[in-house]
Amino acid sequence: MQHIEFFHIDHFKNDYHRVKPVKELEGFIDFFWETKFDELLQQYPDGFSDALFPNIGYTYLINLGTPFIMQVAEKKFSMKTDGFLPRNKSIECYHCAGNKLFGIKFKISPIIFKTKVNFGEYREYIYPLSYLMEQTVIDRAKKATSFDERVQILNSYFQSIIENYTGSWEAIQIVSEILEHCNSKNDFTTSVEEFAKQYNISARTLHRYFETTTSLSSKKALQILRIRKAVQQLANAPAGFDYGQYGYYDYSHFCKHLKQFLRKDTIKNLQPHLQLLQKIGKK
Repeated sequence: MQHIEFFHIDHFKNDYHRVKPVKELEGFIDFFWETKFDELLQQYPDGFSDALFPNIGYTYLINLGTPFIMQVAEKKFSMKTDGFLPRNKSIECYHCAGNKLFGIKFKISPIIFKTKVNFGEYREYIYPLSYLMEQTVIDRAKKATSFDERVQILNSYFQSIIENYTGSWEAIQIVSEILEHCNSKNDFTTSVEEFAKQYNISARTLHRYFETTTSLSSKKALQILRIRKAVQQLANAPAGFDYGQYGYYDYSHFCKHLKQFLRKDTIKNLQPHLQLLQKIGKK
């Protein structure tokens, strides 16, 4: 059984705990999550997988159970411990009895204030989480007795970093503001050069800021944000879908971008939804 993001909506809604961070961290963290698969694994004793499309940012994975398999693009990794996962590629996680994961989905990790890490150097594989988070903090999260307690521990941890380092790096503020603007206003037609001009920096500098903080170029980050927003609306409210709302100049432009976004091996699983696209194109 394979669950596909955007299309198996009930699974991703009901079989995961998911909560937003405290307000001070909303510019950095999308949400905290944790699997709740006990009943589902009884239904599928041989296991199942969850497939997610490319995204901006990255995910911290804390393993609360037995080893699991994570596939990044075409490469599979056997994960026995905790990991840091860049989200610029399609991923598929294979779950079986005994697996339990806690995760943090970031836009930009506040850890960048503290370590000055260049996330552009971490975008091909899964890396040990201990590279970016103190083991004592990871251990505290693992020992917590509930999802809510883990969230409280990590909200406090990242808040303390923000309080100590906020204002110390211009790149973080600029990238965070641009991402928030594009997401809230559906502004995907303003060029990188125009954004750079607004902040009195060069386009090359803005590209470097994006790569350092998100691991992606400015153009790729904003294009992934764009197609994900469009696909999410298409999946949730297809009757009201309008490709022009996301800056696509015609239907074929949107479809071309969509096919680049979808993994080739999931196309065959999405035929009903691709047929729906054809209907929309005839409106």
